[in-house]
Amino acid sequence: MRADGRRPDEKRPVTIETDFVRTAYGSCLIATGNTRVICTASVEETVPPFLRDKGQGWITAEYAMLPASTPERKKRDGIKKDGRSVEIQRLIGRSLRQAVDLKALGERTITLDCDVLEADGGTRTASITGAMVALTCAVDRLIREKKLLISPIVHQVAAVSAGIVGNEPCLDLCYQEDSSAQVDMNFVMNERREFIELQGTGEGRAFSHDELNALMGYGMKGISELMQLQREALGERARHIAPKPLLLAATGNEHKLRELQEMFRDYYTLAPMTAAGFCGPIDENASTFAGNAIIKAEAVCQATGLPAIGDDSGLSVDALDGEPGVLSARYAGEHGNDEANNDLLLSRMEGKEDRSAHFECALALKLPGKDPVVAEGSCPGVILYKRRGSGGFGYDPLFLYEPMNKTYAEMNAAEKNEVSHRARAAEKMREKMRQLADEGQADA
Repeated sequence: MRADGRRPDEKRPVTIETDFVRTAYGSCLIATGNTRVICTASVEETVPPFLRDKGQGWITAEYAMLPASTPERKKRDGIKKDGRSVEIQRLIGRSLRQAVDLKALGERTITLDCDVLEADGGTRTASITGAMVALTCAVDRLIREKKLLISPIVHQVAAVSAGIVGNEPCLDLCYQEDSSAQVDMNFVMNERREFIELQGTGEGRAFSHDELNALMGYGMKGISELMQLQREALGERARHIAPKPLLLAATGNEHKLRELQEMFRDYYTLAPMTAAGFCGPIDENASTFAGNAIIKAEAVCQATGLPAIGDDSGLSVDALDGEPGVLSARYAGEHGNDEANNDLLLSRMEGKEDRSAHFECALALKLPGKDPVVAEGSCPGVILYKRRGSGGFGYDPLFLYEPMNKTYAEMNAAEKNEVSHRARAAEKMREKMRQLADEGQADA
């Protein structure tokens, strides 16, 4: 057991509080034991002179220890910073640049400021781990402000210290241990367990290959735990770390978009076509769902140069010879008027004993330079005499899925995404996506 009661392979307690500084684009307060660091990310829509007109951005960092961060007051850095602060801020900048595709960032600079409130060992590693969180928060805001279409973060980065104290390899040294360590090491790694920076010094003595292996094992363990804490602190924003390839949804229907995002989240990051600046209109003049899905996907792909998926779906009623079919969204004349469409359907079904119907969906995936790939699915049901349920959209309140004795509008999202026509088409499309990935034809 160590002086503070920890096992040799045990890191100090860590907490990460996001959005600690409201005026920053991204921020957090990270505490590792008694070490506490405020990490903020600031965004400038410019780059240093050496990068101008090169089509890429820049990540840089500044590091400082506040005067009361140590028991004896530390003088503030003047115009010329002390050598240790310069070394550490360069390390932070180098480390976080490894997390980002600088071309995807665009011609902007993100500055990561790491200010140590209290120092008890491991300030540089805490700064790197916290700066990763602040950077991700800043990217989330850039995406929400539509300044970025998709996250440029390609790797998750964290850092931890280790050392040999009293001939014992130990993880995450506090100041008491660090000041007397025979060997001092810092590990900066990504989620692939690849090294970004490895700093090791025999402070009191040389160290053996076996000791190095023990320290590396502790470092990997500590970083894995820190990365989990980063993701927990970020919550939903963690999706911006190494996102799946971008796929534009050729739809303006928010309900469809959410369903498609859920169905393809393991393969693509789905964004609405409007996020890429495409607002249509698209002339859906085909006589089939598949034809219209292809028209949508090709229009968005051609306009943006990005992969796109088109969805065309609707209701076919047997007693009405397949109506409303491809005209489902504009059955009553006005596109997207669900109330009017349902009222018209009910009126045309008056006196009809055969209430059988099915929903149909066609999905078309269009990759630049490739022919469209189509998948179709359908779900059988019956048309009720009056609406049931308050969820869903379109004809959902009138469409009863008999095996569950629920209308689409009575199902929750998970239930609907298990049985719906769109879910069945998506299952077939996912299989086609796997085939494309195996063939090396898609970034999936």
